[in-house]
Amino acid sequence: MQMVDNARVVVYLMTGFLESGKTSFLRYTLGQEYFAIDGRTLLILCEEGEEEYDETALERSNTVLLTVDDPEDLTTEWLARLDRTYHPERVIIECNGMYPVSRIESMDAPPGWGLVQKLVTVDATTFGTYIVNMKPLFMDMVRGAELVLFNRCKKEMPLASYRRSVKVVNQSAQIIFEGEDGEIDNIFEDAMPYDLDAPVVEIDDMDYGIWYVDMMDHPERYLKKTVEYKAKVLKPRGFSAKEFVGGRMAMTCCADDTTFLGYVCRSAYAPKLAPGQWVKIRGTVGYEYSPAYRRKGPVIRAEHVEAAQPPQDEMVYFN
Repeated sequence: MQMVDNARVVVYLMTGFLESGKTSFLRYTLGQEYFAIDGRTLLILCEEGEEEYDETALERSNTVLLTVDDPEDLTTEWLARLDRTYHPERVIIECNGMYPVSRIESMDAPPGWGLVQKLVTVDATTFGTYIVNMKPLFMDMVRGAELVLFNRCKKEMPLASYRRSVKVVNQSAQIIFEGEDGEIDNIFEDAMPYDLDAPVVEIDDMDYGIWYVDMMDHPERYLKKTVEYKAKVLKPRGFSAKEFVGGRMAMTCCADDTTFLGYVCRSAYAPKLAPGQWVKIRGTVGYEYSPAYRRKGPVIRAEHVEAAQPPQDEMVYFN
C-alpha cells in the first residue's frame, strides 16, 4: 500500500502495542472539526482493547466500524469488497503492533486507494520493557511513520533516549511527547554530554549517536558552530571530488540490522581520503540542500581532516 498524494480513498494506518493509546487518539481525532469530511469513513480494527468507540459519535462522524478477528483476513480482496459495499472516502486501519506492520504496508491496495499517513502511539510507562523484549517489532512499526506519539510521559523519564530510538530508524518522523498537562518540550536541554558553547564542540566517541540525532533534529543549535568528531569515510556514487560522508555504523535492533549514520562533509582534503578510512574531522556546520539528503540538512565544511585510529568500539548502539 504505497504513499500517494491524490488517492480517491485515503488510508491512515494507526499502529502501536496493546493499550498504547491508539483508540483514545482516534476517538478524539474523529470528533475534531479539522478531521471532518463529507464522505464515509471506514474504521477497521485489527484488535479490541479496553477502550471502546461510542456508537453515537461514530454515527455523527459518518464512520462505519469493522473488526478483523484475524489480521490474515485483511487482504486486498476483502478491502475491495468493502470499497464496493460502502464507497468510503477515507479508511483508518487500527493495527496491533504485535502484527508485522510491514505486511500491511507491502500489500496491494484496491484501485484508487492510497496510504497518506502512518501514525504510531507509544505508552511511555511501558516503553522500556517493550524496547528490550520486542525491539524488532517496534522498529518495524516506526519505519516510515510520519508521527510517533509518546503518551503518559513524565519529565523524569529518559525521553531523549526514547527519541533517539526512533530517529535512528526514521530520521524524518515527527515525535511528540505528551504528559497529563499536554506536550513536553525541551527534553534535550539537560541531556547533552558535550558543551555546545565551547569554541570547538568536541564529540566523544561514545556520544556520537546522541550528537547525530540531536543535530538532525535541531540543526539550528549547531549552525555555524565548529565541531570535532571521529568518523569513517564513505564516498557515495555521484558525490563530487571534494565531498564525502563522515559517519559510523549504528545497531538499531540486532547485529543483522545496522545502518550507516553520517553527515555530508565538504573539504579540500576529500580527494586524498580512502573509503573506509577512519579520520578526525573538524569543521563548521551549515544547513543546505544536498542530493544525499534529498532535502536540506547539516553539511559540514571541514577545515581539518586527519587520519585517526578507530574507536575502541566502532559500532554506535541505540538503547
